[in-house]
Amino acid sequence: MNWDQIEGKWSQTKGQVQQQWGKLTDDDLDKINGKREELKGKIQERYGFAKEEAEKQVAEFESNCSC
Repeated sequence: MNWDQIEGKWSQTKGQVQQQWGKLTDDDLDKINGKREELKGKIQERYGFAKEEAEKQVAEFESNCSC
C-alpha cells in the first residue's frame, strides 16, 4: 500500500498506527492527520529514535499495512 492510500483512509488507519506505536496519543494522531512526515516526527519525539530509525519503521508500516 502506498502512503496516499494510507492518508486517504486515515480514520481507519489510526487504530493500526496506535497498535504499532502505542505511545502516540489520540491528539497526536489527530494532528498527524495522515501526513507521513508528521508521523515520523512524532515517532522520533515519543520514542527518542533517530531520523533514520523513524523512517525505517514508517516504511515497514507502509509496506505491511492492511488498511
